[in-house]
Amino acid sequence: TDPPLAGSPVLSPDSSSHDAALSAPAASPADSENLSPDELELLAKLEEQNRLLEADSKSMRSMSGSRRNSGSSLVSSSSASSNLSHLEEDTWILWGRIVNEWDEWRRKKDKLLKELLRKGIPHHFRAIVWQLLCNATDMPVKNQYSELLKMSSPCEKLIRRDIARTYPEHDFFKGQDSLGQEVLFNVMKAYSLVDREVGYCQGSAFIVGLLLMQMPEEEAFCVFVRLMQEYRLRELFKPSMAELGLCIYQFEHLLQEQLPELNVHFRSQSFHTSMYASSWFLTLFLTFLPLPIATRIFDIFMYEGLEIIFRIGIAILQYNQTDLIQLDMEGMSQHFQKVIPHQFDSCPDKLILRAYQVRYNPKRMKKLEKEYTTIKNKEMEEQIEIKRLRTENRLLKQRIETLEKVRWFLLTNMHEPKIALISLCLSKQCKYLYYRNNSLPDEINVAQLQDELKLVKLREQETLRSFREMQEILCWTLYWSTKLILCHWKESPKKNALNELQDKLMSLRLREAQGQAELKEVKLKILQLESQNQINCKLVIRHEQESAGLQERLQNALSHNKTLQSQLNEMKRKMAESDCKSKEEVMAVRLREADSMASMAELRQKIAELEIQKEEGLIQGQLNHSDSRQYITQLREQIAELKNEVRLSQTNTHVHTLVGKFSCYLSQSLRDPMIPSYQWWKEY
Repeated sequence: TDPPLAGSPVLSPDSSSHDAALSAPAASPADSENLSPDELELLAKLEEQNRLLEADSKSMRSMSGSRRNSGSSLVSSSSASSNLSHLEEDTWILWGRIVNEWDEWRRKKDKLLKELLRKGIPHHFRAIVWQLLCNATDMPVKNQYSELLKMSSPCEKLIRRDIARTYPEHDFFKGQDSLGQEVLFNVMKAYSLVDREVGYCQGSAFIVGLLLMQMPEEEAFCVFVRLMQEYRLRELFKPSMAELGLCIYQFEHLLQEQLPELNVHFRSQSFHTSMYASSWFLTLFLTFLPLPIATRIFDIFMYEGLEIIFRIGIAILQYNQTDLIQLDMEGMSQHFQKVIPHQFDSCPDKLILRAYQVRYNPKRMKKLEKEYTTIKNKEMEEQIEIKRLRTENRLLKQRIETLEKVRWFLLTNMHEPKIALISLCLSKQCKYLYYRNNSLPDEINVAQLQDELKLVKLREQETLRSFREMQEILCWTLYWSTKLILCHWKESPKKNALNELQDKLMSLRLREAQGQAELKEVKLKILQLESQNQINCKLVIRHEQESAGLQERLQNALSHNKTLQSQLNEMKRKMAESDCKSKEEVMAVRLREADSMASMAELRQKIAELEIQKEEGLIQGQLNHSDSRQYITQLREQIAELKNEVRLSQTNTHVHTLVGKFSCYLSQSLRDPMIPSYQWWKEY
């Protein structure tokens, strides 16, 4: 019975139909009990057809170079074609039954289904089987797809840019306006709107492209959403790519355990795992291997998850180990790009068979995952601490610079005692901040502490290992002593003397083992005490260094304090001398002012006498008309000269007064810094 197929473009990634056709595996006894008689008959028929195909292919290869066997080769070829057609028909019947009875196969015949998936899903069944495997047949997000296409996404430009790079040689995606590029853009845009944290990642387009080769865009969108949610792909494509780092870490340990020589060669050539394995996990080998082989791997991935990616990767390295060890870094890069991808074109089953010969322990992978998480958490805590210390360091430097600027400004005005005191306080505060800044733990100190911690842990492990060895020796000694005692009890009386000697020997050996155990315990305690002593010695050395540094800083601070105190005393002496000089200048100004006042009084008296003489001359009329005019003119000239002398004396007096006031104010301003420095200019 043919299954109801989902609509899909007729684009087979397989190179030939028989590569995709299944050869049913031999059913195990447990599986045979769950199969019906019809199914057992069908499986037996498929196995018989497989044997015929293998025999025909071997005969064709062995006789292809012989002309006399050309007729038999043609007969064998026609026989193979007939058998192949029957095999394809039986495969269709088997997979149609699997699809129609999917729930029953998943419950009761899961092992057989796994083997069939490893053999490959026929192309026309891939669409429905992939949807059934990831449980994406009825998803609510499918109804939102048309609405999502009407919305705009911030990732549209990136998606448009990368679409032309996705399967550029495939007919479905060739051309700028091809149907494949359009539906690929729609699916990637819709997912970038559904999961805005992930948005769009370049490697995911190859997975969506493979889905679009098998099914319509709505169904491909649902399958891709399920893959991202349930198959760890979402963590791979997050901006942090934390899951990719975990996969690389696990793969490196698998490589180290199973291919140690190749791992050493990679390390010696600085050929890091991420250089060749990152694309394996991000694109599931879709960009590394030919599409038919990558599709077979994807069939298994849909059932088993990322385990098949680890297995295929190790299998490829095992197959190429001899060649890779002989190459340098550039040669290995060329080998990965040009040679490895086409090694299994003719026989994909060979690669898959090798992959399942690789040792893979899920518990070991879980343990590696915990180790990686612990390492990353520790690194994150260290990064946070370093970032915090750097931020505090930067803020302290800024504060130091600000305080130094203020201190420099105040140092320019050191003639005032209050300003000198403020400058001294700021200097001490700057030195304290500088010491605190330099005493912060930097990356080098953290690394030294980590090295010491690792050394202590190694010593503890060594002591524990020695103690366990002694425990094992003691247990074995007790076991053999007990066994000999039992043998002695069962033996005849003739061997009593020999048995007694053996008992004494065993007792001596037992005492020796106990003594060795006690010696080991004593050595263990000594080693622990030595480790603790080393740690304490290093702590003492650190404290001594810190105390020496503090003593040196204290001496520097005391010497600097003495220097500042001497500078302060010198400034006080200069201030006292300037006060005396200002007082003397004030007294001299006052004397000059008194002299000017006396001269002004004398001049005023002369003017008054001259005016009296003028009035007397006019009244008496002793002079004639011409003589009186000449006399009056002389008097006026004398009066003008006297007035000029009066003005000059007044000006000199005012200047002397201002000079005196300025000297007094300057002395007051030097004593009191709260008086504004521009007030005396306004008065002037």
